[in-house]
Amino acid sequence: MTTTIVPASTGRRRGVELALLVLATAMAVGAFASVELAHSSELPANLGSYAAGLLAVFLVAHVGIRWLAPYADPLLLPCVALLNGLGLVLIHRLDLAAAARAARAGAERMPRADAPIQLGWTALGVVCFVGVLVLVRDHRVLARYTYTALAAGFGLLCLPLLPGLGRTINGSRIWIRFAGFSFQPAELAKIVLIVFFAGYLVAKRDVLALAGRRVLLVDLPRGRDLGPILLAWLVSLLVLVFERDLGTSLLFFGVFVTLLYVATERVSWLIIGLLLFVAGATLAYHLFGHVRVRVDVWLHPFDHAATTGYQIVQSLYGLATGGILGTGLGQGHPEFVPFANTDFIVSTIGEELGYTGLLAILVIYAIVVQRAFRTAIAARDPFGKLLAAGLGFALAIQLFVVVGGVTRLIPLTGLTTPFLSYGGSSLVANWIIVALLLRISDASRRPAPPPAPTGTEQTVLIPR
Repeated sequence: MTTTIVPASTGRRRGVELALLVLATAMAVGAFASVELAHSSELPANLGSYAAGLLAVFLVAHVGIRWLAPYADPLLLPCVALLNGLGLVLIHRLDLAAAARAARAGAERMPRADAPIQLGWTALGVVCFVGVLVLVRDHRVLARYTYTALAAGFGLLCLPLLPGLGRTINGSRIWIRFAGFSFQPAELAKIVLIVFFAGYLVAKRDVLALAGRRVLLVDLPRGRDLGPILLAWLVSLLVLVFERDLGTSLLFFGVFVTLLYVATERVSWLIIGLLLFVAGATLAYHLFGHVRVRVDVWLHPFDHAATTGYQIVQSLYGLATGGILGTGLGQGHPEFVPFANTDFIVSTIGEELGYTGLLAILVIYAIVVQRAFRTAIAARDPFGKLLAAGLGFALAIQLFVVVGGVTRLIPLTGLTTPFLSYGGSSLVANWIIVALLLRISDASRRPAPPPAPTGTEQTVLIPR
């Protein structure tokens, strides 16, 4: 009789996730108390109920994982919960500043508080998070809907262009308004288009990996295979032209090029993508006035400090004021920056938490992206690898574009900071992204079933 030794699974680590989730909630509640102490010199009466409510929302997500994806990565949810909780605190801090400014000006009506609305969007995001885990029991099923995802993505991108439905806000036509609610369809479009990218590249990567001519020691792809990247480039330009959404255009094209490289492992696709990006940027600069304005403000912000450059100049002043350790939560003046709770929430962090606090936030984002890439590496199927990599690249590129714009590394694009900025469509979409990553992670970390024992074999489980 032979004996087969199979490692017993001890890799669920849901207890670790729960402990980190409680710690993340405690940190967010502590930040909330710090803001209130700075504002009114006393703790708020609703501190206990706020802490209980926030923890309850995140515990719903934890229970959903424990029930539906027990082997999923244990670090993703606590990191996302911490970012979401800190975002609520920063938005609340800006609400207090806006109310104080209105009171000093003698306004008859106080401005609307955004933090309670964002808390509601957080709850909806968690509901969608659990819903994705319920509906998508196997991520490979999504590969069947590759071209359906393409049609849905284009449809979502075109929604803001419909008369009577689309809305132009701050110069960009990227919003729709329905039943009293505003929503940004591009946030959902990026998810379904990543599903399309992953499914398409899995089916076509052998063809796309074929080399054509060799130029300057680089094996370029065949001319007949350039269609997909040219189409992605053209769609990105159309988004830029009709919706004036530089950030979304850059995000879509960047994700597609990086996924193309991951699928084929050919550097030539990166070179072609870079050349197309330079050509598109140059064309947009010469054809569209709003692009020239953004580039000019980027290069010479202080020449336009009283007009188009006011926002970035105030942001730079805020970052400089924060220095290394910051002014402290609730003790700076981030409200001087227009749209500080959306496009420029990174400036709020830099002013009140300083370079140290901003770096800590970026490290948390780096952990989220790293876990996404780790999930991609561990995935057992090509579609899961590309899907997880695409979702990770989407978060990384979006964060780079936002932080780069606020710090004047690149021109401003108008994207929101994932999980931190005010905005329901962005928050819900990012919770869905995390749910998909956890679904792929659960499949990759789940131990393979042991071989069925025969009459002459004995299976012994040993702990890892």
